[in-house]
Amino acid sequence: MADTRQRTIIKVFRKFSNSLGPDALVLLEDILDQHEITDEEIESSLETLAKEYNKQDDATMKVSLEVLQRVYESLQDQGQHSAVEKDSIDPDSHLFFIDAFEMPRWQWSQERGTFERIIAPPTASGSADSRVASARDRLHIIKQCVLRNEHFAPSTLPSRDREKLVTLRSTKQLLGRPGERFLLLGMLAYNKEGKLCLEDADGSVELDFSKLDEPGEGLFTEGCFALVEGEYTEEATLEIIAIGQPPCEARETARSIYGHIDFLGKGATTLLEDTQLSVRVREELPELHFFFLSDVWLDHPQTLPGLQKMFDNCVENDFIPKVIVLCGNFTSQSIAHGNGRDVQRYQENFDSLADLIASYPLITRSTHFVFVPGPLDITVNSTLPRKPLLSSFVSRLKTRVPKVHFATNPCRIKFFHQEIVIFREDMMARMLRNIVGVKPNARAEDLKRFLVQSILDQSHLTPLTINIQPTLSDYDHTLRLYPLPTVLVLADKYDRYKVTYTGCHVFNPGSFIGNSFTFSTYKPSEANSEECVLDMETEERSV
Repeated sequence: MADTRQRTIIKVFRKFSNSLGPDALVLLEDILDQHEITDEEIESSLETLAKEYNKQDDATMKVSLEVLQRVYESLQDQGQHSAVEKDSIDPDSHLFFIDAFEMPRWQWSQERGTFERIIAPPTASGSADSRVASARDRLHIIKQCVLRNEHFAPSTLPSRDREKLVTLRSTKQLLGRPGERFLLLGMLAYNKEGKLCLEDADGSVELDFSKLDEPGEGLFTEGCFALVEGEYTEEATLEIIAIGQPPCEARETARSIYGHIDFLGKGATTLLEDTQLSVRVREELPELHFFFLSDVWLDHPQTLPGLQKMFDNCVENDFIPKVIVLCGNFTSQSIAHGNGRDVQRYQENFDSLADLIASYPLITRSTHFVFVPGPLDITVNSTLPRKPLLSSFVSRLKTRVPKVHFATNPCRIKFFHQEIVIFREDMMARMLRNIVGVKPNARAEDLKRFLVQSILDQSHLTPLTINIQPTLSDYDHTLRLYPLPTVLVLADKYDRYKVTYTGCHVFNPGSFIGNSFTFSTYKPSEANSEECVLDMETEERSV
C-alpha cells in the first residue's frame, strides 16, 4: 500500500517535471496521513500542492523541502486541504509569462515515437549536431501528423476507401524507378548548383516545376516542408504535378496524445481539466481582456499621447485590462552603432513611458505590462529567440511599474488552459522575399491567410533556412508551434488581420501609430480578438 502511494506521489510531481528526494517524499506521505486523504483524492490533492509549489519564484526541478513546507503551510492558512478550488477564481494565480530561454527542451525520439526531455544544458552557440537535430525534429513532428491524417492513415478494415489513400515515399525509394509517380515529404532547399531540391532524412531530389500549373495554397519558401507529388524522370529529377502544405493537426488532437508532456514548464493538464477551466473562464471571467500593441515607437511625438488616451478611456469606462502587451519596435529608426545621443534618448523614452504608466494607479495596481523587443530594439542578441530589452534601459519601468515583465521574442502566456504565443517579426515581408511558389494573382487578403496557414502547417514560427533567419539551434524548440497554441499573435508592420485556422486564433495588431491609434483586444472567455481604433486629435495630426 505504501509503495503504491509513493508511486502515485512520484507520478504526480513528475507530471510537473519535478523530482522528489527522500525527505520531500516523507513530508508528502505525512501530509496525506495527517489529513486522512482517501485513495480517490490523493492525486487531486497532490496536484494542488505541485501547482502551488511551481508558482514559487524559488521553486526548483528537484523539489526543495523548505519551499514545499512553506507552500503547505500557506495552503493550510487559506483552508485549502484538497483540490477543491476557491468559490471565486483569482486570474493572477493562473497567469504565467514564459521566457523562451526557460522552456523545457523536448526533442522528438524516432526510436520511441514520442518526445524526450533533454537534460543537457543548451548553449547559445549551439553545434553542428543541434542544427541538424532541429531540422530533423521539424520533419519528424510534421511527418507523424501527416501519417495520422485521415487521407494517409490506412484503415485496419478492408474497404474501398483504401484505394483513395496516399502512401508517403522516401527519396531513396526513387532510385531505379523512372516513370513512376511518388508522393514525398521534405524540405525545399537549393543545392550547390542553385537548383531547387526536396530534402528528407534519406537524401534529396531535384525538382522540375515545368509541368506544374500552380502550387497549392500557402507560401512556399526555402526552408519550409512540403508534400510534393510528381513523376521521377530519367534525368533523376522529380517532375512536379502537385505541391501543397502538410496538413495541420488540431490542438485537441495533439493534446489527447501528448497531454502528459509539460512543454511550457508550468505543469501539464489533461483535456478534461482544460474543458473544466474553459467553462470557468467563460462563466466567471466574461469581461476580462488583454491588450496587444505593436510598433510602439517611443521616439514618435504621438505615441505617448496615444497611450495616454488609451489609459484615459480605460479609467473612464472602468475597463481595466488584465494584461497589456507592448511589442517593439520601440524606436522608429535603427539606432546607429556608437551614437551615444541616440542611445541616451532611447533610455529617456522608456523613462517617460514609466512616468506615464505610474500616473495611472488604477491600472498599475491590477494590470500586467509585458514588453516584447522588436528587430530594431537593443538586446543582447539579434538571433531568434531574442533576449529581453537590456535592463539598463528599463530600470525606471522596473521601479515604477509593479507588475512589469520584460519578455523574450518570442514569448508565451499561459492563462488557465490557454497558451498564447507572441512573436514580433516582419514575417510577411521575409516570407515573400524568399518565396519559391505561391498561387498566382494572390490578393492581399489571400496573402494574410496564406501566411497564417503556412506558419501553422509548418508547426514553426520561422519556416526558413538558417542563412535567411538565423536562430539559436539549441533553442529551436521555443519557436515550435506544436501542439498548436490557443492564440498566436503575429505582430508585424504589415496590415492588421485576424484569422482562425484549425482552431488556432491568429491576429496581427498592426502598428500602433498610423492615421489613428490602433491595437487589438483579446477576450479569453471567447478566445477571440477585436480591433480597436482611437482617433487622433486634430492638433495631434498636425504635429
